Amino acid sequence: MLQKLTIENIALITHLELDFCDKLNILSGETGAGKSIIVDGLMLLLGGRYDKTLLRYGESSGYVEGVFDVTDKARAALEALGLENDDVAIVTRRFTAEGRNEIRVNGRTVTTSMLKSVMSTLVDIYGQNEYQSLINPLEHLRILDYYAREAETECKTRLATDYARYREVVKELKSLGNLEERERNIDILRFQTEEIEAAAVKPGEDAAIAEQRQLIAGAERIRTSLGAVADLLTEGEWNVSSLLGDAVSTLNNIPVDRYAELYERLNSAAIEIDDIADSILHEFDDMNFDEEQIDRVEKRYDLLAMLKRKYGPYEKMQKFLTEAKQELYRLENCADLYEQLEREKQALIDRLYDNSVSLSEIRRQTAEKLAENVEAELAELGMRDSKFEVVFADLPVREDCEAHLTANGLDHAEFYLSPNLGQPLKPLIKIISGGEMSRFMLALKVITSRTDDIPTLIFDEIDTGISGLIGQAVAKKLAKISRVHQVLCVTHLPQIASMADNHYYIEKAAVSGTTVTNVRLLGAQETAEEISRLSGSKDISSATLKNAEEMKRWSDEYKASLE
Repeated sequence: MLQKLTIENIALITHLELDFCDKLNILSGETGAGKSIIVDGLMLLLGGRYDKTLLRYGESSGYVEGVFDVTDKARAALEALGLENDDVAIVTRRFTAEGRNEIRVNGRTVTTSMLKSVMSTLVDIYGQNEYQSLINPLEHLRILDYYAREAETECKTRLATDYARYREVVKELKSLGNLEERERNIDILRFQTEEIEAAAVKPGEDAAIAEQRQLIAGAERIRTSLGAVADLLTEGEWNVSSLLGDAVSTLNNIPVDRYAELYERLNSAAIEIDDIADSILHEFDDMNFDEEQIDRVEKRYDLLAMLKRKYGPYEKMQKFLTEAKQELYRLENCADLYEQLEREKQALIDRLYDNSVSLSEIRRQTAEKLAENVEAELAELGMRDSKFEVVFADLPVREDCEAHLTANGLDHAEFYLSPNLGQPLKPLIKIISGGEMSRFMLALKVITSRTDDIPTLIFDEIDTGISGLIGQAVAKKLAKISRVHQVLCVTHLPQIASMADNHYYIEKAAVSGTTVTNVRLLGAQETAEEISRLSGSKDISSATLKNAEEMKRWSDEYKASLE
């Protein structure tokens, strides 16, 4: 159950701490006092979306904390997420004006989805979103499945397993394609693999060819320059090689040892110049490209550029070649695989259909029990002549079922209701009023609460459109539920408020030039006064107080009878 709730800087709340009892906790207050703020704070702890407009005006950050007793189911959820497992779960959520928010469970940071997986085992909330689910026929089957969850488990497990494999098989068959598509893919892959293999591309070859192509483009200019340098070094009367040779001979004629070093240096220079001249002449000869060489380089360059555009650089090209050869082998040898997959697909469809039929039978049997229970609960809530039925669409035959297969079977179901004697059953969403919707929602919750193990239930606006004796019937239902679950209920009805085990009053006040929302636990006298106010008495008199005290006394006696 929820032991304690702390809220800071949400809407009109600056700081609030509430300790709840384990039975029926009622929250009431004047319109606009901030009853919904408490629910908004709880929704954040359940994994609801944070909206910056929730933050109190002028504040940079806010905070919500809930302390919950841990059930076995919650303990398993905590362990599955690797979170600290204790007797309590402390859930905190900090948020800022910039939109950032931090969520922690027992001190560990968690994601919103992780938070939801834990809190769904601890708290169930019934408000406007749940009403919306009732007016959406697509949600009706989900509600029925929740009621029938234990009976459906085995069948749904088989369906989920087979449907997952069915999707895989369909995907594999699609990848193989039909015979015509397969032959076309084989032709394409064969062409691509042969094209790459025939090219016999080498690592780094594209860069080498590009460099050679650039060299050819400047060959004439380079050859002219090399020839000029060669002439200066080796040709003509005043060539460098000849002059250096003369200088070496002349220096060698001096018979003085002191010039031996100079002779060696000059002789080395002459030898180096001759070597340089030979290298230049070799390069000069290499620069003499013929048309055949030029054409060969251009064609190779164009081929490598084309392959690079189609398949990527060398590494990617080789990877593509490997994968293409594997896929080509698979397609060329897949006739047997295609037939095998097709047989498996049909067997899976058979199993999916049979299990969907079995699941539908379970649902239809459960729907009859649900209808009986709903009608019984509605009778106690002032709708004694109501008739309720879950109406199923006909299942498709086996031959036509493939287009309708899902992991949840083949059923389409919708809630039908006749709230008045002698009236035909009609779709729930077309005839139900606000007050009837509240009672119908409560009836469903009463039924499901008998089998689920969620400790805390929150009802927001469960009393919409009801009053008088119907309000008293709803109050009695809430009291019954609160004997086995902790209940938090926001209400404006005196009949429901009088059933409170703890009654909290929400009020606005002006403090230091600003408006704040406060919540306080009411004592016996204050509770009677609040019940009087909810009864519509503007000015509290001794008579109205006496009526309120009598209502409270009767409610306490009723709760005692439930113990």
